[in-house]
Amino acid sequence: MSTFNVPTREDVSENNKAIFDNLNKALGFVPNLYATYAHSDTALENYLNFANAKTSLSAKEKEVVNLAVSEVNNCIYCLSAHTAIGKMNGFTDEQILELRAGGASFNAKLDALARLAKNVTENRGRTDADVLENFFNAGYSKGNLIDVISLVGDKTISNYIHSTTQVPVDFPIAQPLEAQLA
Repeated sequence: MSTFNVPTREDVSENNKAIFDNLNKALGFVPNLYATYAHSDTALENYLNFANAKTSLSAKEKEVVNLAVSEVNNCIYCLSAHTAIGKMNGFTDEQILELRAGGASFNAKLDALARLAKNVTENRGRTDADVLENFFNAGYSKGNLIDVISLVGDKTISNYIHSTTQVPVDFPIAQPLEAQLA
């Protein structure tokens, strides 16, 4: 199998160099997965535009979806990154483990969201009717549903890129869920 290098600023297009510079200013580094997108002259910009687009979901709700989807897709890179981001958004270690498992006993609305994100991902969009009904009963709208499904797609793209390229994880490694729940 081919191995994938993590492109440096010198390896990428002029457009991607500017994006690397902006990421360095905002984050202090260019995450390896973002750098991997830069193998394409257009994918990094397209991905960041999509990932940062307006949504009806709060930052905390987005992390609920990101954690549930990344667990289903078994993406260690995204689990590690979103564990760190989840903590920055106020989730505890225990809450993050629950969200990864597709639930949230600590918050009924987030529980409905986590269950939906897990179900949509596991069933490739063929959402169970009771999970969908629970989502709406928790106070979410049809617009929220579309935003969640869009976010599932967004996160699945990153999950698949990492699963295919296996670039090094540059966040504290999230431990396997089974080890944490044992």
